[in-house]
Amino acid sequence: MPNLGWTEILIILLIILLLFGAAKLPDLARSLGRSARIFKSEVKELKNDDRPVPEQQAELTQGSPETQSASQGAESFWDRPENQPRTQG
Repeated sequence: MPNLGWTEILIILLIILLLFGAAKLPDLARSLGRSARIFKSEVKELKNDDRPVPEQQAELTQGSPETQSASQGAESFWDRPENQPRTQG
């Protein structure tokens, strides 16, 4: 893979600016950051789900506090203000 110098990066940034416009760049960066945050939380959840299947089924049928708190944690992620869509005003 060829190395990118500062001139190539500058040209790429200029093309992005021309394609999206200066007004759309903050929204683009915000949505990219939000997507990265969601991806990171999903990867973290997958790492937490490394338990054997029979144990998971037993917890689901009993409704343990761990599973209840996990479902509440997923809901609270979307309730946070930084994850809410921003309105132009």
